[in-house]
Amino acid sequence: MSTAQTTSKTVAAVGSVAQWTEDRTGASKAVREFGRKIFPSHWSFMLGEVALYSFIILVLSGTFLTFWFKPAMAEVVYQGPWTALHGVTISEAYASTLEISFEIRGGLFIRQMHHWAALLFMAALTIHALRIFFTGAFRKPRELNWVIGIVLSMVGLGAGFTGYSLPDDLLSGNGLRIIDGLLKSIPLVGTYISFFLFGGEFPGIHIVSRLYSLHIMILPAVLIALIGVHLMFVVIHKHTQWPGAGHSEKNVVGEPVLPTFAAKGGGFFFLIFALVAFISAIFTINPIWNYGPYDPSPVSAGTQPDWYVGWADGILRIMPGWMEFYIFGYPISLNINIAIIIMLLFWGIAMVWPWIEAWMLGDNREHHILDRPRNNPTRTGLGVAAAVWYAVMWAGASGDLVAVFFHMSLNDMIYIFRVLFIVGPFIAFFLTRRICLSLQRKDRELVLHGHETGQIIRLPHGEFQERHQPLTPHEVWALTAFETPQVLPAQPGKDGKVSGLERVRARMAKYFYEDRIHPVTKAELDAAHEAHHHDEVAAGDHDDHKGLEK
Repeated sequence: MSTAQTTSKTVAAVGSVAQWTEDRTGASKAVREFGRKIFPSHWSFMLGEVALYSFIILVLSGTFLTFWFKPAMAEVVYQGPWTALHGVTISEAYASTLEISFEIRGGLFIRQMHHWAALLFMAALTIHALRIFFTGAFRKPRELNWVIGIVLSMVGLGAGFTGYSLPDDLLSGNGLRIIDGLLKSIPLVGTYISFFLFGGEFPGIHIVSRLYSLHIMILPAVLIALIGVHLMFVVIHKHTQWPGAGHSEKNVVGEPVLPTFAAKGGGFFFLIFALVAFISAIFTINPIWNYGPYDPSPVSAGTQPDWYVGWADGILRIMPGWMEFYIFGYPISLNINIAIIIMLLFWGIAMVWPWIEAWMLGDNREHHILDRPRNNPTRTGLGVAAAVWYAVMWAGASGDLVAVFFHMSLNDMIYIFRVLFIVGPFIAFFLTRRICLSLQRKDRELVLHGHETGQIIRLPHGEFQERHQPLTPHEVWALTAFETPQVLPAQPGKDGKVSGLERVRARMAKYFYEDRIHPVTKAELDAAHEAHHHDEVAAGDHDDHKGLEK
């Protein structure tokens, strides 16, 4: 049989399979619809892709690890290749993790890929959320998708914590001890929750198996469901767009899914995979063989939790011990459960912020064009303040290391972090807001006068001026095509009276949005162009006149 005949039969077979599938599923219509979807090509939209591809790497590497990990707390005597632990009684969970690291071919590499991919997943998810907040991409009709993203970060934190708690080493054991203390600090029900989770008094005999079920089944299923719904909303609502020439509420600029975006996305996935593989092969992470098995008696120095959990640990270190008191004989340990309160407060405000901003402005319109962060100074200031607040708590988890490296007192470091915990966000908000307003003024001047060229001209009346190069239409559009939030005064209700809540809304809106720079109007731009043209003509005539005199 010739090559041409073989190829023809292969094509016919593939066509038959495709037709059989089409007759039963009607998939071609969905593929055509999805293939026409437009995705923006701006680099900032790649952050969500990094998170998605990191999650795929997590699933693939985690599946490999499940074949050898044993989620059991039964005790065994270690006799493996790591001689430092010979004869030490350890749990089966810890023994199987050592086996994966030293005895399974490629086990340590895959285990480190899994851990680095988890760090990259949470980092990309966090930066992606910041990009959405600072650009206002959470506004109507995308509020629910913003909430899904916040829940994704919460579930991702839980998945990461349950993952690095599985090996039953000294570091993970200390982390679980902190969780046990947090749970027991909850009034009335805390001890029952801890007893149920750990299967008895800490450390319990069922904790690893229960964390294992959470880590490989329940939390990944929730993550997959949330990612699926998130992507569904992205397709339904379409992507937001940056302001610029040709960008409008209905005119989406970008590339179709098939074939352009799919090809670029596939290549980008392999780049992310290669990056994670390179880091995993070069840099060691979580060397559990150095920590040893969990034992409540030793205290590990210099060990830190994963960065996305560090802020919870930092809260506990910063809070003073006197924040504990009794109500009707029941202890209220705010110095401990304040971590739960702050984390829930942080996530809760982030979830409802789209509705808070819409309520303050009285704005129920749909928004598909993104804000430049400088054009909404108050929102940007609040975002930076929240980031600084988070960073102070995160840095507080490493206060002991900072004290050692900088030869400072640990107590002094704690007091410094306590002061920054209170005043840091306010300073960050004030500075960021002023910087954004200054950048708006710079943009306004740039639109009206153009780029500096360094060329000096002399006008007929003797004045010296610098020649400016006018902006291109695209640059002008990008710097002027934005809306400044309009402060809505307090409005009377149906009964003709202004309610107390409405007065609060009006005051908040005035404080948040009254101090702003108005964008350049068309009349101002035309007047600036006319003045610029007049000066150029006058300077040219003056030069010609001097030439004739010579």
